[in-house]
Amino acid sequence: MSSPYSVSLAKIIKNFPLEVVSLPLPPEDIYISNVEVNRPGLQLCGFYEYFDNGRIQVIGKSEEGYLKEFPEDEYKKRVDDFFAHKPSMVIISRDLPITDIMKAAAEEHKVPLLRTSDTTSGFMASLISFLNVELAPRVTRHGVLVEVYGEGLLILGESGVGKSETAIELVKRGHRLIADDAVEVRKVSSRSLVGSAPENIRHFIELRGIGIINARRIFGVGAVNLTSKIDLVINLEQWQPDKVYDRMGLDEQKASILDIDVPSVTIPVKPGRNLAVIIEVAAMNNRQKKMGYNAAYELLKRLGMTEDVPEDANKDSDVFF
Repeated sequence: MSSPYSVSLAKIIKNFPLEVVSLPLPPEDIYISNVEVNRPGLQLCGFYEYFDNGRIQVIGKSEEGYLKEFPEDEYKKRVDDFFAHKPSMVIISRDLPITDIMKAAAEEHKVPLLRTSDTTSGFMASLISFLNVELAPRVTRHGVLVEVYGEGLLILGESGVGKSETAIELVKRGHRLIADDAVEVRKVSSRSLVGSAPENIRHFIELRGIGIINARRIFGVGAVNLTSKIDLVINLEQWQPDKVYDRMGLDEQKASILDIDVPSVTIPVKPGRNLAVIIEVAAMNNRQKKMGYNAAYELLKRLGMTEDVPEDANKDSDVFF
């Protein structure tokens, strides 16, 4: 599947143990924009009707064993025909030998040819995971992303509401900063969102009255992380006396980001509220809900008000009590 984004071959080589055999251009000038990876078994048999040359092609032991069955002239014809279809890149797995015929075909048709020592299936799984992140649909949100007790929390709110100050307090309490001010959210699967900071502002935080600080330099490398899955969206807003806020937690709020619904809560801000502690509790409570325990349902059960309680609520409550 083609993506509007791309990743350079140089970055792929940096992240995987790839040996360069033949390149038509410097790796910085070669880009991949297809998230799918293919083993060209059918193509080496001569079937190219549905061949997508935008996919990275991985040749493993099965493909090599099949080609070895042919005499040299037929082997040359099939290899040349394969590279003539201009695949975006060909990678040989398991450190299998690369014949002069294959290398010459790659050079003639200007197709990047590389090799890895990894097994075919293991390498493809790692490469697909890498491409799903690098080429994922994405959107940038104004907010803060922190990792609290293993939960990725995307904190949103109007400018000046206290997002960065809360993030600093959380970092001092032993949690991790992912991004401040601009959070790049990527849809890495049909159910998962991953957030990170743009590289040029990574680990920097703006604090009004102080200025820009580098959280990694001040608090150490253990206080930051590069990416985090987004498990909960927290909306901070100034306390509105005439607004009724949820006090039970029975109403499940959702925030839609890139067509994925993420659990969401709204926390009112006013002097005297310790937002860092509240957010820590929100993170732990969200984790408990994912494990099947909901405190509001438990309370209703104890009060005998179980009419509207879902049958599967608190299915794991015996773990906690």
